[in-house]
Amino acid sequence: MAGRLRAPAAASAEQAAKPGPGPSRSGPTPPIRSAVQRPIVPGATVTARALIAVIAIMTFLAGITIGAVSAVSNVAAEWSADIAREATIEIKPGDGLDIEAALARAVELAKATPGVADAQALDPAATSKLLEPWLGTGLDLANLPVPRLITVTLAGTADAQTMPALRAELARQVPSATLDDHRVWAERLATTTRTAMAIGLAVLALVAAATVLCVTVATRAAVDAARFVVEVLHFVGARDVFIVSEFQRHFLTVGLKGAAIGGGAAIALFFLGSTLPSWLSFDQQIDTLVGAITIDARGYGGIVGVAVLVALVTTLTSRLTVYRTLRGIS
Repeated sequence: MAGRLRAPAAASAEQAAKPGPGPSRSGPTPPIRSAVQRPIVPGATVTARALIAVIAIMTFLAGITIGAVSAVSNVAAEWSADIAREATIEIKPGDGLDIEAALARAVELAKATPGVADAQALDPAATSKLLEPWLGTGLDLANLPVPRLITVTLAGTADAQTMPALRAELARQVPSATLDDHRVWAERLATTTRTAMAIGLAVLALVAAATVLCVTVATRAAVDAARFVVEVLHFVGARDVFIVSEFQRHFLTVGLKGAAIGGGAAIALFFLGSTLPSWLSFDQQIDTLVGAITIDARGYGGIVGVAVLVALVTTLTSRLTVYRTLRGIS
């Protein structure tokens, strides 16, 4: 059958060749026309186009989710790496405290600690600049009890004992100094990343569920529309595998078209998001407000993988639905 319904053209030709009463053989013989071959499942229908649009939207949402999770993970990894390489020593001013001497001593202790690459004390001007977003410009820090800061840069040889050793030395020799290893911020970043990934997985699960439901409904509608043809094929001895393969081929094409449109739109969106700000000369403002919205090759690969997964889910769902429907017909 090769997946098509064909009229019995060979039988008509044989009947026409048999002798018998009727017109003279010398008369003109009418041409024999082959039957029009039509697929069991019509492709260019309103339902098929609507399903392609739905699958494209679902794939676009899934691609946006994958790209957003990838971008958040990349930014969080960069921030975590920066935080892990740095620490801050804070010295609070107090009665009878020579803060400059305390700063110098703390810097010496930090540089002498194994695993520390460098330590630099921030001067009052740099400290004032850090406070400008909250307190404005033109500050006179001499009349304010503002702590002095020392930035500590860790070397590649730093281990788990570097920070405890430095903290112990500061507590012994510079009691007014406190060491902040940014562990709280690192934990918050890790929590944010895990939350973003959990939300992304939830969105993907919802998209998959919606896709399965839409394809199930569309497949049942297609089987009902071709029910007469399916029953005739059953009557002439067609196997379920043949009928299922015809529906599966149709919905595979629909799924690939919708997934390609949705996945391509998601890739185009992230590509424009990474290049358009620089073209319009406001990339610094965007980076300051929301950070970099770029994704790497793994992010783009994830979007392509989601598109392929949506097409496979569409095909598998249609196959299972047709099998269940054929059992009901049988």
